[in-house]
Amino acid sequence: MQYNHFITGRIIRELREQRGVTQEVLSGLAAVSRSHLAEIETGHTNANVETLWKISEALGMKMSNLIQMVEQAIEREG
Repeated sequence: MQYNHFITGRIIRELREQRGVTQEVLSGLAAVSRSHLAEIETGHTNANVETLWKISEALGMKMSNLIQMVEQAIEREG
């Protein structure tokens, strides 16, 4: 299995939208710029561990749960 930052970004976007939160609000909660969050969500930027940790916390979940969701999606989509 190979890491896919496009899938990671898509999952972050889906989680954000499920919670009814805008990019601006999530970026504020996670202490990352809105433009950086947008680049992560579109797959144009690969988030580092610290940023994923902050985003996970802002989404109200453990980073391990986010990573597990990413792994499952990668396995499904190949």
